[in-house]
Amino acid sequence: MTSPLLEQLQTRYGYPLLDADSYDPYVYGKETVVLFFCNDPVQFPESHDVAVILPELVNVFSGRLQAAVIAKSIERELQARFRFTGWPSLVFLRNGGYLGVITGIRDWHQFMQETAAILASAPGQPPGFDLNKVCGGGH
Repeated sequence: MTSPLLEQLQTRYGYPLLDADSYDPYVYGKETVVLFFCNDPVQFPESHDVAVILPELVNVFSGRLQAAVIAKSIERELQARFRFTGWPSLVFLRNGGYLGVITGIRDWHQFMQETAAILASAPGQPPGFDLNKVCGGGH
């Protein structure tokens, strides 16, 4: 992480920074987790907004949700696994199974609604890539 705001997720809130060694034990050792993919906060300044919102989401869904931050070293590999196309992203898992993703910034009401809907869903497969979004829509 490259900013004090992102670093406080670990220092103030105690969210672990997951790397290749700690990822599996964490996601398979917790019932429901939200993984924060922040990428480069200089390139994606919305990551700072999500860093402020994430602890509030965890608080509102207290006892139903554990949070962690994904290390840069495994972000791209996991991005391919969960098939999201934007940054920042929050990926939700239950017992390691994919529940859903929220990409980008939303207003608080939307974050609440989308999180509640994701937590109410059953684990499944991540959606397929939308090649128009990935490739810019041109042929």
